[in-house]
Amino acid sequence: MKKNKPIFEKRIFWDVDFEKIDYDAKANFVIERVFSRGDVEDIRQCRRYYGDEKVTEALLKAKYLPEHTIYLASAVIGKPLNEFRCYILRQLNPGLYPY
Repeated sequence: MKKNKPIFEKRIFWDVDFEKIDYDAKANFVIERVFSRGDVEDIRQCRRYYGDEKVTEALLKAKYLPEHTIYLASAVIGKPLNEFRCYILRQLNPGLYPY
């Protein structure tokens, strides 16, 4: 059974050719981008298409996510922050002290 492609806003993928995105081969890229730049409906479409297990795996293994996205992902998938690879990497490499 073939799944229907999810319907995402083009603004999420502003830097790639939107029509040529391979949703299955580039699943991790799509999931990370939708969570960091999409709205609630985009996240729902992503979870419907990939399923919660695949979304959870992709988010936990992501090398970089913006800080607000880590907190959102933690709330959506129900995992603590210290299980996210990007959160651990952020703690190991603190940035400059903000003045």
